[in-house]
Amino acid sequence: MYRIVNGNITNLVIQLNVSQKDERGLLGIAVTGNGESKQDDRLVFLYYTYCPKIKADVNNTSQGCGNYVYRYKFDTENSKLIEPKLILTLPALPGPSHNGGVLELDKDENLYVTIGDLQSTRFNKNQTGYDTTAQNIVNGTPPDGRAGILRLTPDGKPIGNGLLGDKYPLNLYYAYGVKNSFGIGIDPTTGTVWDTENGPQFGDEINLVEPGFNSGWEKVQGIWKLNQTKSKNEIYDESSDDIKLEDFNGKGKYSSPEFVWDKTVGTTALLFLASDKLGSEYENDIFVGSVKNGVIYHFDLSNDRKSLSLTGDLSDSVLNRKDNAGQITFGENFGIVTDMEVGPDGYLYIVSGNRGTDAGAIYRIAANLDDSPE
Repeated sequence: MYRIVNGNITNLVIQLNVSQKDERGLLGIAVTGNGESKQDDRLVFLYYTYCPKIKADVNNTSQGCGNYVYRYKFDTENSKLIEPKLILTLPALPGPSHNGGVLELDKDENLYVTIGDLQSTRFNKNQTGYDTTAQNIVNGTPPDGRAGILRLTPDGKPIGNGLLGDKYPLNLYYAYGVKNSFGIGIDPTTGTVWDTENGPQFGDEINLVEPGFNSGWEKVQGIWKLNQTKSKNEIYDESSDDIKLEDFNGKGKYSSPEFVWDKTVGTTALLFLASDKLGSEYENDIFVGSVKNGVIYHFDLSNDRKSLSLTGDLSDSVLNRKDNAGQITFGENFGIVTDMEVGPDGYLYIVSGNRGTDAGAIYRIAANLDDSPE
C-alpha cells in the first residue's frame, strides 16, 4: 500500500503477504474521517485474501485460507500503518473467485464489507459443502459470512442484535443472496446503501440495498429465474411461488434490481459524486465503473432517490444490445476500473488496472473554467 500526495508516490505504507490467484489479493480499503478528522486520529481498514500454499479440504478452516479485515492506526510521523487488529475473518473456499472485498464506512463509521459466494468463475456452479442459506439454498447450511454485505463496528462487532438473526455471523449480514460485488456506495443525502453486482454471463445489477435485502442469488439474477446450471430462464415473477427464496423467518426481503445489463459488462465500483466540482448536473449522482472497455456509467436519481431516472429505451431498467448505452455513458477506455473516489479537491478520481500486466493508473477527472472535461 502506497500513499500518494500531490500526484507523487511518497512511500510504502505497508506491505502484506496476500494470495493473488484470480480474484484474490489486497482488495479493499476504507479510511475514517473523510478528510474531517485529524490525521493522527485516522483508522485504516484493509481487506485481503491469504491462502497458504497447501492442499485444502472441503471443511478446512484451520489451514488459514481466508479473507481477512484488519484495522490499523495511521502513524502520521512515519507515514506507516501500525497496531494491526484482526476484526473479521471470512471464508475464502472453494475459491479463488468472488471474494468481493469492497469496504465502505457510513457517517457513524460502521463498516460495510462485500463478499461473494466464493464459487469458481470458471464453473459457476455449486461445489459440495458450500451451499448456505445466504445463497438462497433453503435447506442449506447456516450462513458462514459468504454471499452478502456485512455490517460491523470498527471493532468488528455486530450492530445491535443483527437484522436477520442474533447468531454469529448471521448477525453481521446487512444483505444476502449476492453472487459477487465490487461496488458499494452510500447516498450522502439519504444514507441509503446501493451496490453493483456481477452476473455469470448476464444480469449485472445496480441495487438499492435496504436493511435485510435479498438479492436473489442463486435462484434469481438480474430479472431472470435461473435453472439448475445457473443459465437464464424466464423472467422472475415475485408474486409466483414456484421458486422458494430464503427469508430468515420474514426478516429478509427480495427486491428487484434498479438497473440490469442483459449482457455482463463486469460492473465494479459505485460512487456517489458528493461534489459540484464537475457541475451541478452531476452532483450526488451515481457513477459505476466496469471491466468491459473501461466504461464509466452515469445515472441520475429519481426525486425520492429510491430509484434511477431512466428514459427512452432504458425506461424498462434493462440495457439490451439494441439499446443506446450512450445516454448513460460518462467515459470509456479506462482499462479495468477498480475504484472511484471523490478526492479532497472535490474532483473524481479513478483507479485503473490492466489484467495480466503491472500497468495501471490513477486518473483525475477535473473541469476547466468552461466546464469542458480535462
